[in-house]
Amino acid sequence: MFIGHYAPAFVAATSRRAPRLGALFVAAQLVDIAFFSFLILGVEHLRVVPLATAMNGMDLYDMPWTHSLVGAIGWGVLFAIAIKLLRGSWAAAAIGGVVVVSHWVIDLIVHRPDLTLAGSAPKLGLGLWNHPWIEVPLELAFAYGGLAFFVSRTRAAGTAGKWSPLVLAIGMGALQAVNWATPQPEAVGGAPPAAGWLGLFAYAVLTALAWWVARTRTVR
Repeated sequence: MFIGHYAPAFVAATSRRAPRLGALFVAAQLVDIAFFSFLILGVEHLRVVPLATAMNGMDLYDMPWTHSLVGAIGWGVLFAIAIKLLRGSWAAAAIGGVVVVSHWVIDLIVHRPDLTLAGSAPKLGLGLWNHPWIEVPLELAFAYGGLAFFVSRTRAAGTAGKWSPLVLAIGMGALQAVNWATPQPEAVGGAPPAAGWLGLFAYAVLTALAWWVARTRTVR
């Protein structure tokens, strides 16, 4: 799941008590932002394995600090504290923290058993990455259903606000298409050197677009 993770951010952003959409985009992917950062630093690891799942060749065998439920809750607490320290309300902090933890819950649906509760066995995951005919429409429904919900409960603040959600939708679709079109690896190996940086770049682009959308639309 990639753009599907943004569904909780879109829904949360329709509350006047919540952080703005750009911050919620960070929250929705904070677990993966941390993972790719740790991948670059050598703290967590993945390897590529042909047909690890039908949709991608990622063997996510070592990610206890980010993709355990305890780890996700920890990142949610840290995000909530950051929101509060940045002069947010306790309500905004709580909403942001819940969006962070939603990442692990959504991952549970699509990952093969590689998620944990506290960093060690049992490994959990329902494995919808092995069923593209279910995962692909589900991901699109999550992402664009969330965006439609956001648009229906906000209004444009000027001309740019009429078009900014469409630009975000196109950006989401383009990056997701790249993700889906990436070919399976041909042999077992370590993580490609650029994998972490590419992931962080994609999140930065979509967060910037979400920040712009929030600047051009207001909650009804």
